[in-house]
Amino acid sequence: MPALRQKTTVAADRALLKGLAKVKTDMTWVPWTHRRLSRISGYGAGIDSPGWYGHLFSAPDRPVERWMTKVAGLLRAEDRIVSSAHVIEAVRLAETLAAMRGRPLPGLSETTDAVRAVMCEGSDVPLALVQDRLVVGDVLGEVPSAAPAVPLQRDLARLQRRLRLKPEALERELELDLRKENDAARSRLLHRLRLLGIAWGEPAASRGSTGTFRETWRLRWEPELSVRVAEAGVWGTTVLSAATAKAEADATTAQGLADVTALAERCLLAELPDALPAVMRILAERAALDTDVGHLAQALPALVRSLRYGDVRGTDTGALAEVAAGLAERVFVGLPPACAALDADAAEEMRRHVDGVHGAVGLLGDAPAAAQGHLRVRWQSVLRVLGARDTVPGVIRGRAVRLLLDDGELAQEEAARLMGLVLSPGTPPADAAAWIEGFVGGGSGGGMLLVHDERLLGLVDAWLTGVPAEAFTDVLPLLRRTFSAYEPGVRRTLGELVRRGPGAGAVRQQPGPAYPASRQSSIKCARTPCCRSCGCCSGWTKWKKTPATTNWWGCDGVTTEGLRKPTTRAEAGDTVRNGPRAEGRPVTTVPVIPLWERPSRGARG
Repeated sequence: MPALRQKTTVAADRALLKGLAKVKTDMTWVPWTHRRLSRISGYGAGIDSPGWYGHLFSAPDRPVERWMTKVAGLLRAEDRIVSSAHVIEAVRLAETLAAMRGRPLPGLSETTDAVRAVMCEGSDVPLALVQDRLVVGDVLGEVPSAAPAVPLQRDLARLQRRLRLKPEALERELELDLRKENDAARSRLLHRLRLLGIAWGEPAASRGSTGTFRETWRLRWEPELSVRVAEAGVWGTTVLSAATAKAEADATTAQGLADVTALAERCLLAELPDALPAVMRILAERAALDTDVGHLAQALPALVRSLRYGDVRGTDTGALAEVAAGLAERVFVGLPPACAALDADAAEEMRRHVDGVHGAVGLLGDAPAAAQGHLRVRWQSVLRVLGARDTVPGVIRGRAVRLLLDDGELAQEEAARLMGLVLSPGTPPADAAAWIEGFVGGGSGGGMLLVHDERLLGLVDAWLTGVPAEAFTDVLPLLRRTFSAYEPGVRRTLGELVRRGPGAGAVRQQPGPAYPASRQSSIKCARTPCCRSCGCCSGWTKWKKTPATTNWWGCDGVTTEGLRKPTTRAEAGDTVRNGPRAEGRPVTTVPVIPLWERPSRGARG
């Protein structure tokens, strides 16, 4: 520091401080970690191995044996094969090395060499893990409870003890079930700390469930968070009061509408009833003055998520629902004009806004809008307008048609007709490629749509083969971006369909004589034959026997009329082991109905 480098006298310091007002101050301690004490983090006054010396200080006896046991436990946790024999031999080797080097006891160098030779089999890769986790380590120190601390720090420590959330330097995952009172209180505490800028926990994706009642957090306490707690003490003496004051101040100084909606969502998650009215008042004012449809569309999903989490946590969100409905109406009115005459980048951004608004409207449900019917019906009319206007970019028109098709508001024949119009020779190839990207692009299941509807795949295939050579290089990046987002299995299936030609799926006859025409009526087929190339069928069923004693290999797409189950266990077992028998008896394949298209009655499965 420059003030310490400059040499001065005590008299000069007293003269500099003379006349200044006296302020009462106090000092406190901040818990530190072993990693912060080591040189590898840049703390020059530290030591190389704080974890090793902490072990020597805390081990009551036999420090080498206890250290080797810790190393073995760490390596086993990382799926390394380490047995008790490895520990015994590592201890013996460390003691032998110490005797050869003239030392009374093994030190860190001897134990490291023994671990490398015995437990790591001469490899430095697992040894680096031992060096990072044990020799240095992430142990967090403790501060005496009698040490001076700001009121906010004391309140946080009280909440941590009550909720059984111990600060730890090592990162760990915490699963919370919001239906339990203790877990809900933990969630509120972590969200309030995030509002204060104290990032003790970061939300993570839940692996076990996608319900809104479950949350996953990654917790890690860093030493500088203690300093953040002291700085946040200016907002209040408790975590609740400080988070409330900070939320109100952030709402006042927020720059955009999306920032205010995100803040409203965080207030609901943190359960700040005193801050929410002020945030909602500012949100309503900003929404009324903001005329940018992009900002409104960006703000709506966060607002709807707030409604959903409010329902889960039992929060009154009546005012929030009114603001969300009004915001949705303004988006519906302004979206079609805002989508006209956009360049490629702006069109892609607007397509993301359309997806976000569509998901938000789906979460809102059929909440009645002011004198305008239901929101979902209004949104579907907006999508129809977007899909039919020629001035709207192709990527947005294709996405609008796809969303209507997914919602069941557009028949597949109509979707095929619209695609045929777009892919006609009169449409520029770049516009047609953009429409395809909007319709089947991204991770929205467009690949499976092409797999199961070969008419659409045939239209795309015919258009692509007819693109002029000079325009093909322009549309190739769009097509690569569209199809690269598909799963590998979907891409492989599409390649097989294109290789044999879309629409060429026919009945695959098994070896054996043709099926007699007189007995065609004994099999009641529900749909046209399936090509079985997509892998979506439910699989072949067991042997069935008609009253006319005709053996055949059936599937779940065949009605049960005129069929009976195997009469004996031997008959069914022979069928499972050997499959259809074709010696002298007719065998044929029958169509398969996908699981999602099966009739509710009259079909097996």
